Amino acid sequence: MISTLSLSRRGFVKASLLAAAGLSLKPTLWAKGPAHPRISLQLYSVRGDCSHDFDAALTQVSKLGFAGVEFAGYHKYDGKAKELRGKLDELNLKAAGTHLGMNKFRGDELKRTMEFHHILGCKFLMVPGDGDFTHPEKSKALAETFNQVAAALKPMGMFTGYHNHTGEFKKDGDKTYWDLFAERTSKDVVLQQDCGWSSAAGLDPAELVRRYPGRTKITHFKPMVVNNESGKKAILGQDSVNWPSVLKACREVGGTEWVTLEQEVYPDGKTPMECTALSLAGLKKIW
Repeated sequence: MISTLSLSRRGFVKASLLAAAGLSLKPTLWAKGPAHPRISLQLYSVRGDCSHDFDAALTQVSKLGFAGVEFAGYHKYDGKAKELRGKLDELNLKAAGTHLGMNKFRGDELKRTMEFHHILGCKFLMVPGDGDFTHPEKSKALAETFNQVAAALKPMGMFTGYHNHTGEFKKDGDKTYWDLFAERTSKDVVLQQDCGWSSAAGLDPAELVRRYPGRTKITHFKPMVVNNESGKKAILGQDSVNWPSVLKACREVGGTEWVTLEQEVYPDGKTPMECTALSLAGLKKIW
């Protein structure tokens, strides 16, 4: 299914590690995560700012106090991992993760994907949706593909995984596709729960974290107003999600290294960056 998974992986890994050394990557790059998660921003939250001036957007995100960023495209740095790594280092930001399509893990793209993100120092390579996930038959093959990709990434200290919306909680028989995916994949495959979307689907995101210990290595805290709840707005701490319980689960059993804030709704006519700052302040109140 993935032609490059078996082709001289050891040779590629060895070459990549040597290349990393030549690029003076920090020796602690793949060290175990901190005792408590760090906070990153999914840059889709401020996608307009990123499209207009990516460097300026990254600078503003750093000034807001985020420790890292999760990418949703690389703009002027597409294919330029060394240059982007330099900009992140300049701004004291880490590459917490990235969102990629499954095409980046197939064929010859897999090697390029691994190399680019190893240089960038990006540990978590997440897929934010795939139609096969909720297909009765294709979902099985998709899960096996994730297992294979995870095995290829593991020697480099990198992970792949899946990011949900609401559709993943549809059922096939008596189990949701989310649960089936978790059962069909190894513990090396990350379950990047978007806690806003799981709440919107009528589930308890904290319970989902606890159901699969150690598999929420990176997660999404998306402010969400569920069922048009009166008096709520999509700013973290002012929305419908019980964030203290989710954060507690992440700290106690999730194995969570990164809590990634994602701001998709912009209340009260405020700009995306202003709403992002308000949600970060709300998150820090419970931190």
